[in-house]
Amino acid sequence: MKYRITHSTLYDYSQSVGLCQSEARLQPRDFWRQRTESSYFEITPMPTDYNERTDFFGNRVAYFAVQKPHTKLLVTVISEVTLFPKQNNSGVFNQLSWEQVQQTLQGNSMSMQFQSFGQQSQVQGLACSLDLIEAKQYILDSPMVTVSAELADYARISFQPNRALVEVVYDLMSRIYKDFTYDPTFTTIATPLSDVLRFRRGVCQDFAHLAIGCLRAYGIAARYVSGYVETLPEPGKARLVGADASHAWFSVYIPDLGWMDFDPTNNKVPHDQHITLAWGRDYADVTPLKGIAFGGGQHTLSVSVDVLRLTDTH
Repeated sequence: MKYRITHSTLYDYSQSVGLCQSEARLQPRDFWRQRTESSYFEITPMPTDYNERTDFFGNRVAYFAVQKPHTKLLVTVISEVTLFPKQNNSGVFNQLSWEQVQQTLQGNSMSMQFQSFGQQSQVQGLACSLDLIEAKQYILDSPMVTVSAELADYARISFQPNRALVEVVYDLMSRIYKDFTYDPTFTTIATPLSDVLRFRRGVCQDFAHLAIGCLRAYGIAARYVSGYVETLPEPGKARLVGADASHAWFSVYIPDLGWMDFDPTNNKVPHDQHITLAWGRDYADVTPLKGIAFGGGQHTLSVSVDVLRLTDTH
């Protein structure tokens, strides 16, 4: 499946801005089920400085600076991405209980015994070990997700003894979908998880953080994923350009197999309609666009996202 994503952000200032510096994580990642065909920025006014890098988590980051007076800043990113549908590994996933995964993540991942001493076996074993070491950072508290007794209590129903981890996460995702109301007027970026849990309201960012906190409370590695999801018009209605939005979900680490994504906002496992931008410990690691502006007074912000399906690739 191939998509073209157009993401536009407009800042409208009440006074002139003399200088602004920004950092953007708005270009899709490349990994085993997603390939970026092209991705580029259109920035008005034109920046005087622009460069790209890869951050600690492997996300693509663009830095730019506008050093001339302006009252509007328009940042548009146009990307084309090909998605490769996931294979059905549910039978393999079901072999591991959450207690087994918890013990594996708490163990010493560097002490590995190879059944074969061949070079290929050693390379594969080292790769598994490095993946496990990387996953351990997603067990710890992060800037926007702190484990609490309340999170553990909410998750307890899902964490039945000897239950397969994938079943635990499916159940947790389904409960969040049923128990919480999607309400874009209730939370902001700064709303604590305790309020989301207490009032049972929030948006995709909150639901992803909630699931991550619940899983980390039981020693399971979970990370935050930002991106987009294709929205289809109702039958007989025209597709609305720019009506899509940024989205967020979470991913759980399965030893020896990798990461599996879950979308609690829609109660589904991402397949061929979710486009991944970036991942990290929580939203703070993957903020789409942030920066500083000198001057400007008050400002308004408007965002438009269009996810257009182009062709089937299979």
